[in-house]
Amino acid sequence: MPALLCNEIMGTLCSSELGAGQDGGRTLPLEGAISSNGLICSIKLEIRLVCMASLRYCKYTRVWIPDPDEVWRSAEIIKDYKEGDKSLHLKLEDETLYEYPVDLQGNELPFLRNPDILVGENDLTALSYLHEPAVLHNLKVRFLESNHIYTYCGIVLVAINPYEQLPIYEQDVIYAYSGQNMGDMDPHIFAVAEEAYKQMARDEKNQSIIVSGESGAGKTVSAKYAMRFFATVGGSASETNIEAKVLASSPIMEAIGNAKTTRNDNSSRFGKYIQIGFDKRYHIIGANMRTYLLEKSRVVFQAEDERNYHIFYQLCASASLPEFKDLGLTCAEDFFYTSQGGDTSIDGVDDADDLEKTRHAFTLLGVKESHQMTIFRIIAAILHLGNLEIQAERDGDACSVSSEDEHLNNFCGLLGVEHSQMQHWLCHRKLVTAAETYVKNMSVQQVVNARNALAKHVYARLFSWIVEHINKALHTTVKQHSFIGVLDIYGFETFEVNSFEQFCINYANEKLQQQFNSHVFKLEQEEYMKEGIPWTLIDFYDNQPCIDLIEAKLGILDLLDEECKVPKGTDQNWAQKLYDRHAGSQHFQKPRMSNTSFIVLHFADKVEYQSEGFLEKNRDTVYEEQINILKASKYQMVADLFQDENDAAPTTSMGKGTSKISVRSARPVIKAANKEHKKTVGHQFRNSLHLLMETLNATTPHYVRCIKPNDEKLPFKFDPKRAVQQLRACGVLETIRISAAGFPSRWSYHDFFNRYRVLMKKRDLSKNDKKQICQTLLEDLIKDPDKFQFGRTKIFFRAGQVAYLEKLRADKFRAATIMIQKTVRGWLQKVKYQRLRQAAVVIQRYTRGHLARRLAEHLRRTRAAIIFQKQYRMLRILRAFQRVRNATITIQAFARGMFVRRIYHKILAEHKATILQKYARGWLARTRFRRVRGATIVLQCYYRRMKARQELKALKIEARSAQHLKKLNIGMENKVVQLQRKIDEQNKEYKLLNEQLSTLASAHSSEVEKLKKELVQYQQSHQGDGNQLVSLQEEMEHLRLELEKAHGERKVVEDSYVKEKDLLRKRISDLEEENALLKQEKEELNSRILCQSEDEFARNTVEENIQMKKELEEERSRYQNLVKEYSRLEQRYDNLRDEMTIIKQAPGHRRNPSNQSSLESDSNYPSISTSEIGDTEDVIQQVEEAGMEKAAMDMTLFLKLQKRVRELEQERKKLQTQLEKKEQESKKSQVTETKTEVTSDHEDFAYNSLKRQELESENKKLKNELNELRKAIADRATQNNSSNDIQDSYNLLLNQLKSANEELEVRKEEVLILRTQIMKAAQQKETGKNMVIERESITTNASWPNSDKHIDQEDAIEAYQGMCETNRLLEAQLQDQRREHEEEVEALKNEVDAMKEELEKQQQAFLQTLQLSPEAQVEFGLQQEITRLTNENLDLKELLEKLEKNEKKLKKQLKIYMKKVQDFEASQATVPAERRRHERNMQVAVQRKEKDFQGMLEYYKEDEPLLIRNLITDLKPQAVSATVPCLPAYILYMCIRHADYINDDQKVHSLLTSTINGIKKVLKKHNDDFQMTSFWLANTCRLLHCLKQYSGDAGFMTQNTPKQNEHCLKNFDLTEYRQVLSHLSIQIYQQLIKIAEGILQPMIVSAVLENESIQGLSGVKPMGYRNRSSSMADGDSSYSLDAIIRQLNTFHSIMSDQGLDPEIVQQVFKQLFYMINAVALNNLLLRKDVCSWSTGMQLRFNISQLEEWLRGKNLQQSGAAQTLEPLIQAAQLLQLKKKTSEDAEAICSLCTSLTTQQIVKILNLYTPVNEFEERVTVAFIRDIQTHLQERNDPPQLLLDFKHMFPVLFPFNPSSITMDSIHLPASLNLEFLNKV
Repeated sequence: MPALLCNEIMGTLCSSELGAGQDGGRTLPLEGAISSNGLICSIKLEIRLVCMASLRYCKYTRVWIPDPDEVWRSAEIIKDYKEGDKSLHLKLEDETLYEYPVDLQGNELPFLRNPDILVGENDLTALSYLHEPAVLHNLKVRFLESNHIYTYCGIVLVAINPYEQLPIYEQDVIYAYSGQNMGDMDPHIFAVAEEAYKQMARDEKNQSIIVSGESGAGKTVSAKYAMRFFATVGGSASETNIEAKVLASSPIMEAIGNAKTTRNDNSSRFGKYIQIGFDKRYHIIGANMRTYLLEKSRVVFQAEDERNYHIFYQLCASASLPEFKDLGLTCAEDFFYTSQGGDTSIDGVDDADDLEKTRHAFTLLGVKESHQMTIFRIIAAILHLGNLEIQAERDGDACSVSSEDEHLNNFCGLLGVEHSQMQHWLCHRKLVTAAETYVKNMSVQQVVNARNALAKHVYARLFSWIVEHINKALHTTVKQHSFIGVLDIYGFETFEVNSFEQFCINYANEKLQQQFNSHVFKLEQEEYMKEGIPWTLIDFYDNQPCIDLIEAKLGILDLLDEECKVPKGTDQNWAQKLYDRHAGSQHFQKPRMSNTSFIVLHFADKVEYQSEGFLEKNRDTVYEEQINILKASKYQMVADLFQDENDAAPTTSMGKGTSKISVRSARPVIKAANKEHKKTVGHQFRNSLHLLMETLNATTPHYVRCIKPNDEKLPFKFDPKRAVQQLRACGVLETIRISAAGFPSRWSYHDFFNRYRVLMKKRDLSKNDKKQICQTLLEDLIKDPDKFQFGRTKIFFRAGQVAYLEKLRADKFRAATIMIQKTVRGWLQKVKYQRLRQAAVVIQRYTRGHLARRLAEHLRRTRAAIIFQKQYRMLRILRAFQRVRNATITIQAFARGMFVRRIYHKILAEHKATILQKYARGWLARTRFRRVRGATIVLQCYYRRMKARQELKALKIEARSAQHLKKLNIGMENKVVQLQRKIDEQNKEYKLLNEQLSTLASAHSSEVEKLKKELVQYQQSHQGDGNQLVSLQEEMEHLRLELEKAHGERKVVEDSYVKEKDLLRKRISDLEEENALLKQEKEELNSRILCQSEDEFARNTVEENIQMKKELEEERSRYQNLVKEYSRLEQRYDNLRDEMTIIKQAPGHRRNPSNQSSLESDSNYPSISTSEIGDTEDVIQQVEEAGMEKAAMDMTLFLKLQKRVRELEQERKKLQTQLEKKEQESKKSQVTETKTEVTSDHEDFAYNSLKRQELESENKKLKNELNELRKAIADRATQNNSSNDIQDSYNLLLNQLKSANEELEVRKEEVLILRTQIMKAAQQKETGKNMVIERESITTNASWPNSDKHIDQEDAIEAYQGMCETNRLLEAQLQDQRREHEEEVEALKNEVDAMKEELEKQQQAFLQTLQLSPEAQVEFGLQQEITRLTNENLDLKELLEKLEKNEKKLKKQLKIYMKKVQDFEASQATVPAERRRHERNMQVAVQRKEKDFQGMLEYYKEDEPLLIRNLITDLKPQAVSATVPCLPAYILYMCIRHADYINDDQKVHSLLTSTINGIKKVLKKHNDDFQMTSFWLANTCRLLHCLKQYSGDAGFMTQNTPKQNEHCLKNFDLTEYRQVLSHLSIQIYQQLIKIAEGILQPMIVSAVLENESIQGLSGVKPMGYRNRSSSMADGDSSYSLDAIIRQLNTFHSIMSDQGLDPEIVQQVFKQLFYMINAVALNNLLLRKDVCSWSTGMQLRFNISQLEEWLRGKNLQQSGAAQTLEPLIQAAQLLQLKKKTSEDAEAICSLCTSLTTQQIVKILNLYTPVNEFEERVTVAFIRDIQTHLQERNDPPQLLLDFKHMFPVLFPFNPSSITMDSIHLPASLNLEFLNKV
């Protein structure tokens, strides 16, 4: 209970302590008057709290006690305090004991200390105990431990000067604070500026930021950063660059208005109020500056260790510049006005460089160079004026200045004034009376004072002129809608000697403090009224009496002005008047020891002012004569500088005249004194201050209080004495006191419920009304209803109540922790006991088992020993018995074997003798036979070898002869003529043979009849004649011997065939090896080409060649599909032709393969096997020569290939039908075994023939490749002809290629010769087989019975054989003729069918034409005519190309075959006729194809705006959602293609330009529509892909189908438009990212960092001002992570449905996830309330949800997950342990994506949510910095969330062909015509 009561009375104690010692005060009611019940209640409450004090200050409670050195020290109570005790027993932090005396009468007990969990809060009002030591300690902890220089104190931003440059003001920090609510992020000057900017835009009310503080506290820097924020966030919309001008005014004002003081190296010695104007869109349009009370005395006097204004030292440092030579300046030490303070330099400041910045700022603000030089002349003149030597005369009553004084000359020359007049009036003055005028000498002191007054006046006028011109430069003609003012004014000052300047400064601070107090009270009043909280009266310090003392009638300023009007008024007289008038005032005191000083009791402190100099400074006297001299300066700017407003007009008008002579009166005219000169400095300052207060009262103020932590200007050193002095002076403690008097702690119901739900009961948690639950809880916990109040949205607590609730919460957690610990410890002990018991049981079990096993082992061993003994004895006896038995058996076996072997050897010897006799006799007989046969074979071989050599020699001679070459190269026409002649001869022979056949048939029939009759007669007459039979049998035997001889000859022929076949196969293998060698040689040549040159030029050339080769390969791949299909059909055709050849030659007489091959290889006619392949290769070669782009757009080539494919397809069909017929015929015929053998042999020959053809084709390919290589080398040699080495290497390679080519030709000829020989051998073999078969058949079937007449059987057999052979020849000829006739009939039928089809199509087209309208008929007729002419042109072009190719071939052949010119001309005459006939057959197919939709859309020029409007401007993405994705892009490309097809460049240019402009117009109109932007990004990319895919560039056509290749552009190169479209795509992409980021960015912080994805994990800490209604917009909504995921799903579905390329979708989400990471991490780095362990857990869970979404959308390869790595590591850093050096090493190794500054910042921001967590120590952070010091991290703290990754648009060709696109009727594109 004592511990619970220790926190209840803090509110009243705070109020009483803070209010003590203050005299004046007033009570302000909240709502009208209040009854005295409140006062009575307060008295009763105070009495009750005093009685309970003994219970509050119990043991272990921590308190604050006063300390002379540290102001306040922390101590801990070690003994409970009881009421009436005279002292408190305390223990200090250094463990020393201390007794704190207690005043029993005043009951002044020490302040209670806040819990550690509240230490380091961003807002001082969030502290539970609000008092001075708590505020001071919180600032100290934040400043020293966390290096946080900004802290909120309600509406005030407390800024402590770190005296060190911190990386917290970069551009990214500005963007991080922009758009955030005040309090959402860590305190910062940017947060205050953003709050002012937001309230100006939201409330449409002018704002002001009041920056105050002591000199050196950082006021100017804070004001500068605030203006930088406005310049960045509210940048001007126009090109005037006004924000740069606003920032440029800072270096100028610092140069002329700032100086070094003992407290600050860059102290502002004037006050300024800058109004930054905004238009209705809240862009900066201008600015205006007002200055207050420039410290002019600094121009002529500086204290020790101080400097004059910076501009003087900047000029002296730059005196060596050429443009400053005329100024007569030297170093600053040489001038009196700049050397009084001693040291003239500042550490770390370069005055010369600062002058350059000042001059640049002048130029930026529009100050002319001449005016700048005049300004510098005036400043230099002031320095020379201070160095004047004044010489005293006549005992000091008079003085003079030498006319030769160098400085006087410089002064007069620089200002352009008369030297003599200035010399005279510097030492004299004029006295004017009513009667006359006197000139009076002045003393030295008077002259010095007049000189100093003149210098101050000149500088003040120059200062005003510069400020005026700055305002002119910042002025705008645009109407100002609102403004934000930044007031940078001096803070409260008190020195050892305080003069007129300090009096005015403190007077201004009194006014500002009064305004501050009233504004704070007003805000508190509005907050309570808004929440409906009844509020009692509050007493706060009112400084109106002090202000009245200064400015009221007969106040200090009035008396000062009155004394100034007295002719001989003195400071002493004025001081005496103050004593007499204000002696009774409570804010005025007279010092005891002085009669010239007075004391004013200001709100901050009492200040003693010295009256010396007050009158002089207030008068600011300057002699008029000196001013008149300056007005007469020859420099217009100097003269204008001192013109009064009344004199300005005459001067201006005079300047327009022609006369330059100024006429002056000899007698000076007495002028009336100017009213402005009559106004004193005090009067002017009071008026300007009243104007300032009126401005501030009309705006919403924001306060920045700058604190100077130490006087030594050391970085991050905190002096508590100086700090608390400034806190009291600047009103921060007053704000605390006002807050503490009411309800300083405020919680929303939601946050209170989440934080203190652990204190609630279970039945209360079941309710749905959180407000009711919170009310019930507080009523149960806090019995005093005055300690809290329930508002509409918040709960308000008195001071100390939050600490009480925190203690209850901690006690609840502590009790739960104890319970958990008790349970866990009991469980651990139970587990330990069970483990020990189980271990004991196990040990016992294993021990007993071990003993039992040992006994069993003993028993087993005993039994085993007995068994071993038994077995051993038995084994010993058994072995002895077996030895005896084995010995006996061995003896018997050897004896028996000896007898048996003797018998066996005897029988074996007899058997071998018999065998020897047999083999010897056989060997002798075989030897005799072999000798005879060998001799015979040798003779035969020698004879045959001789014949073969003779034949081979003849063949070689023939092969080398020219006649043979002519035969080999004879063209097809000779072969045709020969064949025609052969056919004619065979026809003649056929007729003759028919006649002979008929005669022979008749003769044969008669002979047969005759023979039959003779045979019958012979059989009848010679039946018993046995001798004749014997003779016949002998004849049969003779025939049988001849048959055997024939069989032997056949075997010899077969052997020779096998040998020749082996030779052929060997030759083929040699050719294959040779081909392999050629390939290898080609590769070696390529490698040698690449490696032959080492210089850079050659390497570049090789790389270019490789690149060209690679591009050539890509170009060739375009034809891959067509060539592949062509090759497949050609191979099929060759196979069918070979099968037909085999079938034709199988029955009997075969065609000579050598003739066939020679016809195929040597003919000039375009045959299927060679010519078409050559054509295709020639076409490819033409493509290579013409270039990739030109060839890609050649549609003629595609039409040629299509025609060739169709021809091959028709030929294939014909061959297929022929093959089917032959197969049917072969099924009907019966093939004998001999024919089967012949057929198999023929198939082997056919295989060999095909193999040879393949080798020939391979040789031809190698030849082509070698030719290409030679061409490439030639080109390269041509390009690099300057190098002799390259030329030599080229010649060498060329010679090698030529030799390889010649070797290839020789090999080809040898193959032809071998092939001819093999076919001849095959014919001979076939002939031999036929002869043998016929003989066998005749011998077997013929029977020769007896006959009457003797007939020669040999003649009969020969005659019969001749007849059979003749019959076979005739039958073969008949079959050939029949076959040719059938083929001709089939061809004619096919032609008739084709003509019929063409006729039907023409009839259908004619009928369709008749049904159309006349206009359509004309159009259709024109289209048909165009199509026909196009086809004819293509045919003629193809024919022309073929003729040109043949012409080239003929020219080459003419050089070799000069004698065959006429034959070639005759052959060419037949070629065109055949080709024309062939082309006419193909023309039908081309015409039929052109009638189909070619994927082009035609439109008229006047319909182009309608096309753009319907397809782009007015198109909605929903209208084409159900069609092909990116349909507008396809339609636009088809229109472009038609314009390209008709070669209309203006139409292409107009269409593309209109398209791009239309897309830009749509995007500009829908600049915030994600769907529309995504739609046009997809269509723009698709149009870009189409222009690439169909450009004809080989690199873009690799994936095209042949159909798509037909849709390429032919006439125009649209590369430039592709570049424009690429740029447009980038712009659309950036707009898409901007829209998506604009949608996502407001959700990120709330969803990722603040949303509780895991309920109940995070605990809410008490917040201060961030939950104030004034700092947040109404209806501020929060987002969950599901909202972001839903939005991402929306983005993904939109882009996917609209057909956006997957690669671009991945880049979009990579960019968005980077933005999520950057925004979340930046917010984390700038918010202390989210840097906790629970936030790290929530953050890691949220990131895992985002990663899961990426995996679900298959976007893990996009790199989006990697962009979240810094945020992941930040979450892990929040969760890691942060104690030991091992933890530091783990953090350093883990957080690789975070910079050192980010890691340290997170550790500094880490805040425990509960008391059980520990803070990160400073030593641990230093350890982290030591580990990370080797890193080279960038200096920036925050991530640039506006950074955009470069977008890549990879080429993504479409598989859709243009002719498959359908135009929906909803697009209203009826005016588009399909072509």
